[in-house]
Parts: sequence; C-alpha cells; structure tokens
Amino acid sequence: MPRPTSRARLEYGVKLNINRLIQSGVIEPGAHIQSGTIWRNTYCGELTAKFEAKISNTEEGWFRIRIADIHLDQRITLVSCPRHFGGRQWYFMCPYVNRRVSVLWMPPGARYFACRQRWGRRAVYLSQCLSREDRAERGKTKINSRLCSLAGFNPDDWNYPPKPKWMRWQTYNRLIEKFDRYDEVSDAASWARLAKMLERD
Repeated sequence: MPRPTSRARLEYGVKLNINRLIQSGVIEPGAHIQSGTIWRNTYCGELTAKFEAKISNTEEGWFRIRIADIHLDQRITLVSCPRHFGGRQWYFMCPYVNRRVSVLWMPPGARYFACRQRWGRRAVYLSQCLSREDRAERGKTKINSRLCSLAGFNPDDWNYPPKPKWMRWQTYNRLIEKFDRYDEVSDAASWARLAKMLERD
C-alpha cells in the first residue's frame, strides 16, 4: 500500500522529456517547428498543449509551451554539450534552478514546468511513497511491460516473456536478474505476512 503523503506525486502530473521530444520531431536541431499534443490523465484531466521550438545553431535554442486551460505560456532555453563519441546532447535549462536537465516536471496543482530539484520536498516520485514490496511489484511490472512491448506480447499472458528479437542477451539477462531480485522481495513479504497470520491463529 502507498504510504500516505501530502506531497504531490510527480508522475501524476505531466512532464517534458527532451529526448522523446527530439525523437518525435517536436524539437529538431536546425529547424523551427510548431506542433501540439493532448495530455490525458486522472489527475490533470485533459490538457491541450501547443509547442514551438527553434534551434538555429549547434549550441543553443529555445522551446515554448502554451497550455490555454491553465494560462501557461512558458519559454525554456535549450543548450547542448558535445558527446564523447561525436554529436551533441541537448538539454533543457531549468528556468528556476539554472541547471541542465533532460526532464522538466509540472506536478498536480503546479502552473509551470521545472526540474525535480525546483520542487524540493513539495513533490515526490511515486516510488518514494510505496512500501518495499510495492516497489518490487512495480519494478516487475515495468520490466514485463518493456519486454512485452518490444516483443509484441500481451503483458497479462507472461510473467516475463522470451528475449525480444533485437535485444542483446546481455541486456535481457540483466533485466531477468533484476526481475528475480524483485521477485525475492515479493516472496519474502508474502511469507512474512503468512507468518503473522499464523501467529494470530
């Protein structure tokens, strides 16, 4: 069971991930792009966002997001750093903490995007509100979902599926080892609960 907390859960809000925005073509180095999306979740309802991004050189650009529903119009600086093996890695520059980050968050109740450090103790990751057993179950579910999505299987039909075709064995084995560690935590918690029930009897 999640531990009760008055702090907002980051995952219940919306986030901007610069790597996914680049992969989806919302941000493109050397281009000026305007687009939009719709976020839907239980806590924020439906939000229609309009994006605009411009990167005219190799080191800096900007990203603008407008959400009419909450009167948000925010412009964020984009910066890049050279990668060790060539190319450049792009980041948001958090407008409040002035640091490079790949993800900006807008937790429930907030009216702007900022990095995790900006929110401090006002917001937490969902995993911080879960018991050890719940974190283990969540970890198993995430691994199963990842493998099934890559292999084209239904997660409900598998504890964990066979190795996806293009995944390296080393990666697959590492995920299965992690799954097994989570499974050990779940089993230990189940046995502990059973022992307590037997003691009461």
